[in-house]
Amino acid sequence: MDTKKLRQKILDLAIRGKLVPQDPNDEPASVLLERIRTEKERLIKEGKIKRSKKSASDDEIEAPFEIPESWEWVRLEDFVMAITDGDHQPPPQSKTGVPFLVISDVNTGVINFSHARFVSEEYYNNLPVIRRATKGDILFTVTGSYGITILVDTEQNFCFQRHIGLVKTICCSEWITAVLQSDWVQKYCDKIATGTAQKTVSLGHLRDLVIPVPPLSEQKRIVNEIEHWFTLIDELESNEGDLLRAIDKAKSKILDLAIHGKLVPQDPNDEPAIELLKRINPKFEPCDNVNDLPKKWIQATLGDIGKWKSGGTPDRKIKSYYNNGQIPWLKIADIQDGYVKTAEEFITQEGLDNSSANINPVGSIALAMYGSIGKVGILTFPAATNQAICVCSDYVIEQKYLFYFLLSQRSGFYMMAGGGVQANISKQIIVKYPISIPPYNEQLRIVAKIKELFAVLNSIKKSLE
Repeated sequence: MDTKKLRQKILDLAIRGKLVPQDPNDEPASVLLERIRTEKERLIKEGKIKRSKKSASDDEIEAPFEIPESWEWVRLEDFVMAITDGDHQPPPQSKTGVPFLVISDVNTGVINFSHARFVSEEYYNNLPVIRRATKGDILFTVTGSYGITILVDTEQNFCFQRHIGLVKTICCSEWITAVLQSDWVQKYCDKIATGTAQKTVSLGHLRDLVIPVPPLSEQKRIVNEIEHWFTLIDELESNEGDLLRAIDKAKSKILDLAIHGKLVPQDPNDEPAIELLKRINPKFEPCDNVNDLPKKWIQATLGDIGKWKSGGTPDRKIKSYYNNGQIPWLKIADIQDGYVKTAEEFITQEGLDNSSANINPVGSIALAMYGSIGKVGILTFPAATNQAICVCSDYVIEQKYLFYFLLSQRSGFYMMAGGGVQANISKQIIVKYPISIPPYNEQLRIVAKIKELFAVLNSIKKSLE
């Protein structure tokens, strides 16, 4: 179930006056707007806010869609105290003080102070009041990941970068939040955002945004109805999350049974696995049967079953190594626990010849060594890789059995990882890593059974999308 679309449907009905019935006894929205105009005039006279440069004349407003008769259209700027953003100058950082938020601190739709930097109390106190958020105000990101809307529900003092807009409200905060969270406003932002590397919604466009306003009593009924539906959706998402986690656990259990000889029955007529390895290397000696494997299974190392090579990165400063390249050059982002069908980058033959990268044949199995350790991919085209990937080719066991075995060992690889900022494993660790090997025909049966069971689990997962 696409719960995001369901939320947007509820918001769409809400902003069009179709979520709750209208009450003819409600005081019309025009009266509410007049009270807000009076309040803004008082604030202007007291010097707390500045008068808008644009007229608030209703005649200038073109209604984007039909709304109930008791509702009104108004520019957002005319409905709130002020619309501004964070300080445009980089603030001096402090080890303690007042949290200073950036977009990454709000990109989940809630304010997260856990990783926030700090500015001094003095810096915060010197900010204009209209640049300080208080409970009931609304944050609205305007650069990069624009359109993230958050109703401030904390009394804690904080400030923020200029990529975050601030809607200082007079009233109706929850209603304004619902409107700003709607897909209709997101499409408006998509239309008017400018820029190349990072698109920006200007404060001018945000101020000019025309929003529908219901009577105050109806706003409260709508907000309560939205909260009711969103609570139900939260429960659906929680149950869906539990099911998705159960599916992932089921897959892990299937793989664990598979590599320990407990997924399919053994066949006494199968050739012992050691014969397969000895045909490749007559001097092969299996490891001790430490895992109590079935009789015809053996324990070997990943280095025993194939050739492993790590890749390399041609010098980024030399453009001829990359410009008009025809050789697919894989990075960890290209490895996604399945068949590798595309590459983001390509290098030239010159780049290949002047680096430690090498071309791996179709069918090679790639294993991520850095960062996302243990990600696995099967090459569907010849490709080189960077040094963060180790590739196995010329392996002597069934391809998908090796793939599923590596998939099952992600936590094991992580436990052996070293490194500081970015954890990693090495080729030396990989080639010495133990692998349990069944007879070849049993490998085929195991792979067939895994595919069968995974297909059922994947169909359940897909039904939730």
